[in-house]
Amino acid sequence: MTMTPAEASAKAAEICELAPIVPVLIVEDVAHAAPLAAALVAGGLPALEVTLRTDAALEVIAEMARVEGGVVGAGTLLTPKDVQRAVEAGAKFGVSPGATDTLLDACEEAGLPLLPGAASATEAMRLLERGYTIQKFFPAEAAGGAPFLKSLASPLPQIRFCPTGGVSPKNARDYLSLPNVICAGGSWVAPKEMFKSGDWAGIERLAAEAATLPR
Repeated sequence: MTMTPAEASAKAAEICELAPIVPVLIVEDVAHAAPLAAALVAGGLPALEVTLRTDAALEVIAEMARVEGGVVGAGTLLTPKDVQRAVEAGAKFGVSPGATDTLLDACEEAGLPLLPGAASATEAMRLLERGYTIQKFFPAEAAGGAPFLKSLASPLPQIRFCPTGGVSPKNARDYLSLPNVICAGGSWVAPKEMFKSGDWAGIERLAAEAATLPR
């Protein structure tokens, strides 16, 4: 089922509004998938981004897609093949570090809501011109952080962003307080050492803390 950019952004907005933080997950062992997703969902973070940076990523998405209450997406989408495999694995949304016409075409044709990445006013305007009003701001801290994103709010009020890249408990509130930020992506809610050791209760606590962040 194809999806227009406007429809994609509307669906992406619904997903982003589920919680203030979208966990950005790099998972190497598929055995961690289900308990990790369950802990994050139980803590109040239902939207989960699994980056396609490991060999196990697609299997991880498939496992997490079975966890009740979770909405699993695929991050680091770069090619049409990535889009196809992500959809087949059960991804409900996609996230990309940047945006190309080829990638946007593939997501629209596959009916996959996309958070396309932008790091400048020009990139954001090009995506807006195509119809994308919900975008990823990446790499957030390296690209200028909350002050830069705040400066885009006045000239580009039509766009809401999900900043990702360097977002942490120390600066998350700075981003979430901005009028043009819908949510933020962060990896701190699922530290590798915690899920490798099976500290699911600890991850649930971190998720619960992140879920209460004001926006």
